[in-house]
Order: sequence, then C-alpha cells, then structure tokens
Amino acid sequence: MAVVLKDVRAERWPVAGAFTISRGSRTEAEVVVATLTDGTHDGRGEAVPYARYDESVPDVMAAIETACRGTGDLSPARLLECMPPGAARNALDCALLDLEAKRSGIAVADRLALPPRPETSTTCFTLSLGEPDHMALAARKAADKPLLKIKLGGGREDQARLQAIRQARPDARLVADANESWSPQDLRALLRVAANVGVELVEQPLPAGADAILATIDRPVPVCADESAHTAQDIAGLIGRYDCVNIKLDKAGGLTAALAMAKAAEAAGLSIMVGCMLSTSLAMAPAWLLSPWARWLDLDGPLLLAKDRTPAVTYASGGQMCAPPRALWG
Repeated sequence: MAVVLKDVRAERWPVAGAFTISRGSRTEAEVVVATLTDGTHDGRGEAVPYARYDESVPDVMAAIETACRGTGDLSPARLLECMPPGAARNALDCALLDLEAKRSGIAVADRLALPPRPETSTTCFTLSLGEPDHMALAARKAADKPLLKIKLGGGREDQARLQAIRQARPDARLVADANESWSPQDLRALLRVAANVGVELVEQPLPAGADAILATIDRPVPVCADESAHTAQDIAGLIGRYDCVNIKLDKAGGLTAALAMAKAAEAAGLSIMVGCMLSTSLAMAPAWLLSPWARWLDLDGPLLLAKDRTPAVTYASGGQMCAPPRALWG
C-alpha cells in the first residue's frame, strides 16, 4: 500500500525557565511533527526549524507537504535525491524509518544493521548562557549531572564564566559551546583558559565560513565543528581545522544522512559529538542510534523542557540517558 502524509503539525513545548545562547533566548521549543501512514500503520518524525539556517515552521511544513504530494515512491533514498538537508527532510526520513519498523516489527537499528548501543549512556546537560555567578549557581544545582555543556557568548566574560563554573563544580566534566561568538582576536586566549579549567571540548568558537585560522594555531583543547558542518560532504573541509564534528539530524536531514556523516567523520579521523536541537523525546530516539560513534553525547533536549511527550525517553540519575522505548519511535 502506498505511503502518504497523514498529518503535519506544529507543536510548542514550554521550556523550563528560558534557554539562552549567544544568538538569543527562548521560552518554548517549536517543533514540526510529520506522520506518514500506509493506511494501517503510522510513523512519526520530529524536526526543529532553525532560523540560523533560514528555516521557519511554515516553510518546513510546506516543504514536507510538497515532498509528499502526488508520489507513491516515498523512501529515504528518494528523499536524499529530491530534498535538501534540513528539518523537513529529517522529519520525513525519521517518519519513514519509524513506519517501516511498525510495519515489519523489526527495529530500525536491526534493519539497518547498526552497531549495538548501550542500555544507558552519559549525556551532556546544558547550562544556558548568563552571568558568571548565575551559571555557577546552575552548575551547583546540577550536582547530579557529571557532564556539563556550557553555553558561552564571546568576549572576556567567557573567561569568568568558565572559571566560575569550574570553581562551582570541580568534579564535573565540561564541554563548552560558543555558538560562533568568539572573535579571532580572543581565540587563543580563550582556548588557553578552557584548557586551564579542564574543558574537554570547545564547540564552534568562530563563525562558519570564518574559521580558517583554526588550521594555523595550536589547539590546546579539541575544537568541534557544529555550524560549519551539516552533511557528509562537509567532512573533508574540516580536516586540519577541527578535531571533532557535532552531528545533528536536523542539520544532516535525517538519520539516513546522519549515519553517512558519522561514517565519513570516522574515516577522516574526527571524533564525534551527537547533538540535538531544543526538542522532545521523539527527536532524541533516532539520534540515539548514533551513540556507538559518539565520544560525547548531547541529547538533553527533553531535560530542558517543562514537560515531555508520552511515552518519553527516561533520564536516570547520574546524567544517564536510557535507551528510548520502541513505543516512542523505531
């Protein structure tokens, strides 16, 4: 039976407080959920339109509807041919994979012959950008989270943020995410500060397209590409500039493309972070299948929300993300 679009809808999920990065602050997560059906079984995929990549909720919904119009050949391979990377393709790719799992009774991971995943894995817990003392307080409140991801905003105040958080949590593993906010003038000094306080990884310090200097300096802390890398085709351009790449399904345009990206990164000798946008457990479940490649797992989206959908991913004590339930996805 032909696969058709049953529904595409926009959803808003309140954030627990506010989520702030260098580009602004948000009080809710805006996601798009696509549901595909064969008339008997349904498959769902969740995606996050991201303004940084010129995406909006209406545009992503329209792209999903257009891709599903008048065709009997919806497949991950066809999506790769007819749709660009991004949130719309992610929603449909994940919905197709979920639908096939529901129809066949075979889990996505088994059908794709993916490496085994652990039952639990430590995920980052993100601290929103703020004043150094406020971020230090948030770090202390997250005493049960062993791996903290620190949002930074550029300038010399980042030095104070890093030092305050380390003082507040001498026990924690730290990674830092500058979201393109550092300047070339501050780069060396801030990388030294990050090294001095024991940061394991600095994510996207410079703007995408303005990161060539990374190939010319010593990097006392490994540097991870996020905004500078979307698909497997981008991996070759990272060599020499970056040590790691953050793979997100919304950037790559689905799990199918993200798996290709992970294999390309591994072949290039780059470490891998598996990341997410601000979203619910439905978006975390397919990303979890990339965990065998991940040196750092950053799938804490639901932990930043005031509530999550049901069924949901379980996050246990000690910052442990548990394997998503099959009833949720895949």
